[in-house]
Amino acid sequence: MGKGADRFERAARAAGLSLDVRRFPQGTRTAADAATAVGCEIGQIVKSLVFVAQGAEPFLALTSGPNRADTYRLSVLIDAPQVRRANPEEAREATGYAIGGTPPFGHPRRLRVLVDRDLLGFDVVWAAAGAPDAVFPITPGELLRLSGGEPADLKER
Repeated sequence: MGKGADRFERAARAAGLSLDVRRFPQGTRTAADAATAVGCEIGQIVKSLVFVAQGAEPFLALTSGPNRADTYRLSVLIDAPQVRRANPEEAREATGYAIGGTPPFGHPRRLRVLVDRDLLGFDVVWAAAGAPDAVFPITPGELLRLSGGEPADLKER
């Protein structure tokens, strides 16, 4: 198992969680890849996207697979004049994980987390587990609880 996935599983165990992390050698880097590998709807895939806001700390937008996070909506939600996607270095610095494997929780520091309301309509969703080929199932309620996430309408229309 990769370093990121190992680190995520250790953090989950330390928090008292027993997650069903599954590895897919063909990769789960994109939402479409993950849905195909898992055998679920693309909407059940949680994309963990890191954003940087002008004058604020980086934050995470947990977005349903087919959706794109709207930077204007995000700026309104966090009350910042401007928001942009983090570059790979900023994302790794904020979360401790590389893009494509960023989990929704278990980061070295607490991040503000906004959760796409579309994810809440499923019984189970699938999120990255610290590596581009590792995912785990979780209920939306547990996703909100463990990430400290705030439900939000954040997708582009």
